[in-house]
Amino acid sequence: MQFSVYQESHIGGRKVNQDRMGYSFTRDALLLVLADGMGGHLRGEVAATIALQTISTLFQQQANPYVKGPERFLEDAFLAAHREIHRYTAAHGLPETPRTTIVACVVQHNTATWAHCGDSRLYWLRGDRIVARTRDHSHVENLIDKGKVPPEARYTHPDRNKLYNCLGANGAPKVELSAPASLRPGDVMLLCSDGLWAAVPEEDLVATLAREPVVRAVPELLQTALRCSGSMSDNVTGLAITWQGTSAGDDLPAAAGSTLISTETLPGDLHSTTIAPADPFDEAEIDKAIAEIRGAIERSSQLLK
Repeated sequence: MQFSVYQESHIGGRKVNQDRMGYSFTRDALLLVLADGMGGHLRGEVAATIALQTISTLFQQQANPYVKGPERFLEDAFLAAHREIHRYTAAHGLPETPRTTIVACVVQHNTATWAHCGDSRLYWLRGDRIVARTRDHSHVENLIDKGKVPPEARYTHPDRNKLYNCLGANGAPKVELSAPASLRPGDVMLLCSDGLWAAVPEEDLVATLAREPVVRAVPELLQTALRCSGSMSDNVTGLAITWQGTSAGDDLPAAAGSTLISTETLPGDLHSTTIAPADPFDEAEIDKAIAEIRGAIERSSQLLK
């Protein structure tokens, strides 16, 4: 399994960066995750951090060296993250539950499966066209589906930030799953927060990713989003891979400066991850929160067996 990967995040014009992203991999499986803490609720960055930690830890437990049933894994992992956010809220006596949108993708055996809640997006691109992208769980998206407003309303409608699905809400999230997608060498998968997709026209996003390797395309897109939004910019985050394939015959040359990861010689029990605790609170709080997450995940893992 080989892929080029790049990730970057900017705080924009906000006081706190509530976006979180990262990836984990084994010899035969790759997990990509991005969460956008919801700023209208207390400690959205905490919800995003807990979501990434929970999903990544479950992946490391179950990818041996690949996930058996990625659809079930993603759904169960999202629900486990939702429970852990509520558990954190109760343990710390918060007046309201932190909330976050989430999008995640598992790639193994040349096949990608993804899931999302909210309006953090995944784009699957082949050359200069979008093969698929997630559909936002938003009020304005429902209006577009019903023909009540044009597609351009995604960027201008006064209710464009109203979501009906996320992790941490009072009710359980509705996890939307993709069908398995067969990847080809050169395909690009982009996960991004709304700070990126809402600021950069889709045709520009596609053109940049088709023209540049991900190591240059992602920072270029983020800088474009920051310029377009100015001092009012949201947090802006992108995580992208170029899929290289699973055999030597599929290899593509890596672009200069990109992170090319080849897993074919890794031991089957080795796990690697970039997902670590962020710093939404002090170190003692981080240690306590992560200990709570890991203890609960152990119990969740036993239930899944």
